[in-house]
Amino acid sequence: MAIEGVRDDLAGIGEGHLYPPGAVLRDRAPSAPGGMALAEFLERSRLDPDWYWARVAEELDWFSRWETVRSGDLPEFRYFSGGTANVSYNCLDRHVMAGRRNKAALLWESEDGSREVWTYQQLAAEVNRFANVLKGFGVRRGDVVAIYMGNIPEAFVAVHACYRIGAIYNVIFAGFSAEAVRQRLDDSHPKVVIVADASSRRGRQVPLKATLDEAADGISSIEAVVVVQRRNADISMQAGRDHSYSDVMATAPAWCPPEAMEANEPGFIIYTSGTEARPKGVVHSGVGFLVGAYANCKWSLALDDDDVYWCTADVGWLTFPIFALVGGLALGATLVVYEGALDHPSPSRVYEVIQRYRVNKVFTAPTALRMLRRYGEEAFAAYDISALELVGLVGEPLDPDTWHWVRNVLGRGEVFVNNTYGQSETATAWTSSIAGVTAAKPGSCGTPLPGYVSEVVDDTGKPVPPGEVGYVVLTQPFPCLARTVWGDHERFLETYFGRFEGRYYAADACLVDTDGHYWVIGRVDDVINVSGHRLGTMEMEAALLTHPLVAEAAVVGVPDETRGTVPVAFAVLRAAPDEGEDVIGELESLVTESIGTIARPASMHLVKALPKTRSGKIMRRLLRELVTQDEVRGDITALEDPEVVAALRLELRDET
Repeated sequence: MAIEGVRDDLAGIGEGHLYPPGAVLRDRAPSAPGGMALAEFLERSRLDPDWYWARVAEELDWFSRWETVRSGDLPEFRYFSGGTANVSYNCLDRHVMAGRRNKAALLWESEDGSREVWTYQQLAAEVNRFANVLKGFGVRRGDVVAIYMGNIPEAFVAVHACYRIGAIYNVIFAGFSAEAVRQRLDDSHPKVVIVADASSRRGRQVPLKATLDEAADGISSIEAVVVVQRRNADISMQAGRDHSYSDVMATAPAWCPPEAMEANEPGFIIYTSGTEARPKGVVHSGVGFLVGAYANCKWSLALDDDDVYWCTADVGWLTFPIFALVGGLALGATLVVYEGALDHPSPSRVYEVIQRYRVNKVFTAPTALRMLRRYGEEAFAAYDISALELVGLVGEPLDPDTWHWVRNVLGRGEVFVNNTYGQSETATAWTSSIAGVTAAKPGSCGTPLPGYVSEVVDDTGKPVPPGEVGYVVLTQPFPCLARTVWGDHERFLETYFGRFEGRYYAADACLVDTDGHYWVIGRVDDVINVSGHRLGTMEMEAALLTHPLVAEAAVVGVPDETRGTVPVAFAVLRAAPDEGEDVIGELESLVTESIGTIARPASMHLVKALPKTRSGKIMRRLLRELVTQDEVRGDITALEDPEVVAALRLELRDET
């Protein structure tokens, strides 16, 4: 997709006032290491990013010092070569030994009202035991473990147990269908799978174990499944393969020495959608991710061990590991962990939780904020949310109106709203205000944080001037940038470095304003953000094409007031359906069965033809314009049959 097709109306982009942080947040702003003045530190970091990353890494605990800060360049690079550390040790042992063993690490709550408090000492003990459980199943350094659970404390246990022994984990979103889970299991070849019996969503049980049983059928790599029974769901246990979490933990030794992991060894796989039908397993180094997540939470949230902090993301999306599982724990905060829908059983549930725990910092998605705004002031009028100091967010563009509502209505003109930008591949929200230090501008994503060097370029790779839309690229590596695609390094190189040689291509359109603030406008490939979750349109189209009546299919993302972007699907049928056949319902079901309910099309259109170029490429930009604008404004001269556009407009008008 060309840049000009991302957004035709740029009114308001780059405009608006700068809002400095309030006095409370300024007093809690992060300080520079080594006693340096912050301004001096930030300037030195800008001039020498590798110096900066070394200073950040020195704030963490290492078993052995690195030999070099960085070797190589994009796309083949290494950080802290020869240095060894352990993520679990830095997130748990370090705090226990520093006198925080009885400090609350997790304040867990479910939408049904269940609550638990886990101290750092309790969480560390559980991690040690489960690490020994995994070793008992034969899991060794470099083996893959799949984790299929919702937001429960055992997800923290499973992830950090993997980190402790050097296993590579793969967290799978609990909302995925059996087919989507199967794709990820079949690609990553896990030795062990950890699954909850069920999760809770809007008062209903979501059957995770049953879904896993269907997905894992025939996956020969799986030697053991550990089942965490949280919901007393009616499940079946396969003899010889399935094991109860409580049973295996009862006899596990209480101490497991942390593995000394070389800084560039793989730590986890996160699957992210792309322009192909097959999702790709992006691989991050464990220690590199720790360094990046720690820095991200420090600068974007000014997070410290006095904070009661709530990241509302799902454990299956990388936002949660960055801002809770690793980054949040590495900084010693008390984390609120919530299982279920944020507005269930009432629109006031978010505010009830904030009041109960005196939450002072929240990290969420624009979708959640738009939802809260829709419920209005009456939803929080009865609750004391005065502890709230900062609301951070990531995942999709945030409209200025919602930004102002959060600050001025929800936040009484005092809460600092920090809109950030990052991707699963960058493993951090790398553009952001520095909390307590730099100003925010409603609608923008702030400026690049220390350690990141970027440009916005045109089609030829030449930097564009301020105020002009281009492609955002990163021109230097950093420790938490993805290292490969699992099992397919060539795909990694082609996807992220094939467009602009020597530069990481984010596939997002961006404008930098005269204040240096980044305005990320939208995707320029066939990936859409639905409620902050990246979904590949090719995956949805592949599902639609499995229907025997569908000859052609196309899916586009269109703006939605609440969810940011929603998928809209088009299909051309081979023949007329039988009388009474609900083809649209069948097609919607195919998408949800293949990917999950989050991918259900907001609307489904059966049409006679799709707009194509002479080479046969579907021009999805025109489909997007047809459902979002009164008229098609883009160039149609490349179409094989320009009359298709007028015919489609009539078909869509007839539907309404």
